[in-house]
Amino acid sequence: MNASQTRFLGIDLGTGSLKVALVDEAGVERAVASVAYTLDTPQPGWAEIDVERWWRALIEACARLPEDERAAVRGIGFSGQMHGVVLTDAAGRALRPAMLWPDTRAHALLDAWQDDSEGAASNPVAPGMAGPLLRWLLANESATAASARWALQPKDWLRVRLAGAAQEAFVADPSDACATALAAPDGRWDLALIERLGLPARWFAPLAASGAASGTLAADAARALGVPAGVVLATGAGDTPCAALGSGLHEDGDALLTTGTGGQILVTARTTPPARRGLHRYRSASGGWYAMAAMQNVGVALEAARGWLAYDWAQAYEDAFAAPPSPTLAFLPYLSGERSPWLDPSARGGWLGAGIGDTRGMLMRAAFEGVAFALRAGLDALREARISEENGALDAPIATLKLAGGGSVDPRWRQLLADVLGAQLDAIDCPNAATRGAALLGGVACGHWRMDELAALAPAATRVAQPREDAALAQRYARFIDLYGRVRTWFPAA
Repeated sequence: MNASQTRFLGIDLGTGSLKVALVDEAGVERAVASVAYTLDTPQPGWAEIDVERWWRALIEACARLPEDERAAVRGIGFSGQMHGVVLTDAAGRALRPAMLWPDTRAHALLDAWQDDSEGAASNPVAPGMAGPLLRWLLANESATAASARWALQPKDWLRVRLAGAAQEAFVADPSDACATALAAPDGRWDLALIERLGLPARWFAPLAASGAASGTLAADAARALGVPAGVVLATGAGDTPCAALGSGLHEDGDALLTTGTGGQILVTARTTPPARRGLHRYRSASGGWYAMAAMQNVGVALEAARGWLAYDWAQAYEDAFAAPPSPTLAFLPYLSGERSPWLDPSARGGWLGAGIGDTRGMLMRAAFEGVAFALRAGLDALREARISEENGALDAPIATLKLAGGGSVDPRWRQLLADVLGAQLDAIDCPNAATRGAALLGGVACGHWRMDELAALAPAATRVAQPREDAALAQRYARFIDLYGRVRTWFPAA
């Protein structure tokens, strides 16, 4: 490698793995590596991890990158799983395992947000967010809480560790803070709510822009990673806004669909999106906004259906898309409750309307359709939120979705998604969008790019599906929505 070349390291601290990527001075990914880890569930409903597991994964992942490429790193950026919390002392040492977003132990403590229509609760509040988790800690681990100095988001803890606990590294960014249930939608800490909950205001780090320089790489961390000491550390952002940045979303109304275990549809906005029940409105990594529908029953529901029907994945696709759609059979994918657009933790699912002549393939096809319909319900909520209150017209139609995530590769599944969503799908030529977005923030922090220059580095996208008119499919979607409403009454909220 030419000594004049420059690299930027992106670190994506995920729920089940840590990924690193090296991006060059043109924004092109040059190398990538990842290391998986497991979460701990010491009690039902708990989701924790020893933060040293993250640290070891980072060292191992960086060791898999080319040594000469690591030597050219000039900036490091961070993408992190959102929600959750790491409670630390003044030196950034974790006082207990990190508590993560799938954790539900604080479910009974969400009442504190019910009447907060102007602050944190103008976004949906989930038990795995920092606010409810910290409320649980205060009540159940009071000695640990009393000795804590900081309550950090996961990626912020990692940056502090890399900076050697330098004071300038103890910051939070608006894109992560606004998803804690302790901040206004613009990311500013809601100090009145924090006081009402009895949480110490000192726990919450000052805010800095996602692309700001927030410390430099300490010498011992540099040796562990094989990266030059003194490299600038960007503040970073949450994984969803980093994925949007890495995917090249920048115009008002740009939309991204990601599918994996769950699914997210986000739409960028220049101004604050309107508050809508069941939708999130958060700050972006670039300082703008996005509205988001977050559906938790995508890959998880398809995996359950595949298992129940004793399919391997290849045969599941073959049989499902060879089978004719049933005019009566429907599948509600709400196996673990649902977030957008229903905010319904008690929602349940399964097949309805099955007949004696329905085949295994027809059952699997209904599962694919049901998941697509659930995504459509989230997209419809986003579309409705963009209708102008002044003239009743749609501000801008969501007619194209950029497509990312490992759960949307099969072309038959992509076509079904396009038909159900009524939108063109363009697959992004960037398999590691969140990690790339983190690396770009590293480049901004060290002065290689300005934030407004990143749009020119957007990755290419390939059109993979165009929506087709299908009146029968539209009727099945209408029946799906009706069935959800009817079944909902069978399972009242706990």
